[in-house]
Amino acid sequence: MKADSTSPVVSLRCAVLTISNRLQAPGSASATPNPCVSPPKGDTSGEYLRTALQEAGHALQARALCSSDRYQIRKIVSDWIADPAIQVILSTGGTGFARGKATIPAVTPLMDQLVPGFGELFRHLSWQDVGTSALQSEALCGIANDTLVFCLPGSTGACRLAWEKILQPQLDSRQRPCNFATVYGAA
Repeated sequence: MKADSTSPVVSLRCAVLTISNRLQAPGSASATPNPCVSPPKGDTSGEYLRTALQEAGHALQARALCSSDRYQIRKIVSDWIADPAIQVILSTGGTGFARGKATIPAVTPLMDQLVPGFGELFRHLSWQDVGTSALQSEALCGIANDTLVFCLPGSTGACRLAWEKILQPQLDSRQRPCNFATVYGAA
């Protein structure tokens, strides 16, 4: 993968959603509209994504934490999809095959278009790290109302893998031969 240093850098407006039943009581949602607010204690994955986005030059527009409840997840993601100030949504947690994992079923019906290769690429890269356990990793990328939506597993290692190998290059407008930033950053 090549980066074209002569191309302008596009800063994307992003939101980070952490889905966890351990970080707060089930049934409550905590939206953090001010991205400067301290992250919930223990939210290492959401904090990693926030830091990575900002270090790459993107702007954090919103951050939220909610339990693994399909309808709470769907409400937050729906609100962000409808918000013209948000171009990219990164969610972490609530994926996989354990009981109560609700992110993928919550988000999939909201998508106008899925990017089917994303989950396969993530599992391939994950397999290189964790072997056959990668079969239980769910990851999703889709587009809704011209907003890119990425759903990642909840472990910080999985978020780091997705960021370093897929998201960072694809959200970099200088990435060649193509990237999401030049397509969705123009809005």
